[in-house]
Amino acid sequence: MDILQLMMVVVVFVLAGCVKGISGMGLPTVAVSLLGLWMPPVQAAALLVVPSLATNIAQCRGPHLRSLVSRLWPGWLAIAIVTVSAPGLGGAVSEQTTKGWLGGILMAYGVWGLWRPHLPDLSLTSKWLSLPTGAATGLVTALTAVFVLPWVPYLQTLRLGKDEMVQALGLSFTVATLSLAVRVQMSVPFDSLSSSVAVAVGGALMGAFGGLKLGERLRSRLVGPAFQKVLFTVFIGLGTANLIQAH
Repeated sequence: MDILQLMMVVVVFVLAGCVKGISGMGLPTVAVSLLGLWMPPVQAAALLVVPSLATNIAQCRGPHLRSLVSRLWPGWLAIAIVTVSAPGLGGAVSEQTTKGWLGGILMAYGVWGLWRPHLPDLSLTSKWLSLPTGAATGLVTALTAVFVLPWVPYLQTLRLGKDEMVQALGLSFTVATLSLAVRVQMSVPFDSLSSSVAVAVGGALMGAFGGLKLGERLRSRLVGPAFQKVLFTVFIGLGTANLIQAH
């Protein structure tokens, strides 16, 4: 990885961290969708693990841990098992197929965000409903390193309070990131990565935290329908670009 690529990685994670600082989520989605334009998805996933984990840990803290664990643990377990074991990154699935899945997921996420359909209230349903949702999310994570669909819409159906939702996202993304780390380690052992990749991971981490702080400062100015529409439109564009590359 040369200096130009390293700078591009840092810029990507500054942008991704900024989106997370503004909206509380989106770092993996932004980072992987941009990195996937010029590097193999499994390499993008390897760069993602440390910044994603580091920026999610703070969101895990809060007063709702016990109730969230009781409600969501089947889904988290399914995310972990399927992410590690399903075909996808670094496995028998080709890079072109992975890019196609990434493009499709990004476009679906962008359309869903712009459409903003009314979701049913599932707050009183069995916690075991999280199991198939978690399994589907694990499959998407294994294929694309993006873990927003269908898990985030599912969390929204639970009608969680604002602070509870933030903590649920932090815990869920931490589970998904750790599972992705195990998968990447199985495919491309970290001790086999070159020193330049290690430097890139460090640059990605610093960029993510720098972007996170910038996003937190911009939050009061940019949070709103206009920002959301722009962000989801960008996801549709990036998804289209990845689909074109897949063919």
